[in-house]
Amino acid sequence: MIEVDGREIAVVERGEGPPVVLLHASGLGAQQWGAFVPRIAEKHRVLAPDLLGYGKSAAWPDPANFELEADLAVVRAVVAHAGEPVHLVGHSYGGVLALCAAHELPGAVRSVLVYEPVAFGVLTGRDPEGVAELAALEDGTFLDPETGGDARWVSRFIQFWNGAGAWDRLPPARQGALVALGRKSFLEVRALMGLTRTAEEWRIDVPTLVMAGTRSPAVERAVCRVLAESLPRARLHVFEGAGHMGPLEEARRFWGVLDAWLTEQA
Repeated sequence: MIEVDGREIAVVERGEGPPVVLLHASGLGAQQWGAFVPRIAEKHRVLAPDLLGYGKSAAWPDPANFELEADLAVVRAVVAHAGEPVHLVGHSYGGVLALCAAHELPGAVRSVLVYEPVAFGVLTGRDPEGVAELAALEDGTFLDPETGGDARWVSRFIQFWNGAGAWDRLPPARQGALVALGRKSFLEVRALMGLTRTAEEWRIDVPTLVMAGTRSPAVERAVCRVLAESLPRARLHVFEGAGHMGPLEEARRFWGVLDAWLTEQA
């Protein structure tokens, strides 16, 4: 446990060597990385925090207001706890946090690997169709603070990322777990919609691998393409047949790329 702004944050920490910080997606927690931690820890020191409201970390105390800065403070604290420059790995919401940390802490980051970071602001002036798709998503209800995070909202959120019927295919226990975290997920989405940093405004000059699945929403594939084109030391890796949950659903293939990336950076 580490303390961040007076709140207890749980961090999985294993292994020795160059530190790798793993940042989870919305609705998942550090448990998302359970299959990867033992493998990475064979050569590296792994640090995987539960962000605010997840796992054993403190809950977010205000259900009405939340800013990205609160979880960014957690990431900065974990990087500081590492005590030396880190490799940042992030998925979706965690991917945005990884990019933000690399932008803010250039001397503390060795490399960045992100799977479909939801940095929608990069589409401004680059992809009008993507911007229109996002605008259609917000029909007056998706960001409604009164209903945001309830079961209906979570169902819509899951199906946006994973396609029609994705919610119904989940077992009831998993649906319940996602709804229990629904309010924090909603607050994360609302905060991300306010992150308007354009492609030109990201200042990340470290080796960066941006990953995207071919079955993911077109708007997210566009985000990954623009990021890979815009960041000076970035490249794009496309996962054929994978969707937004590629790190979980295609764990073996994801591990192969992650392992090769860390070896390359060494």
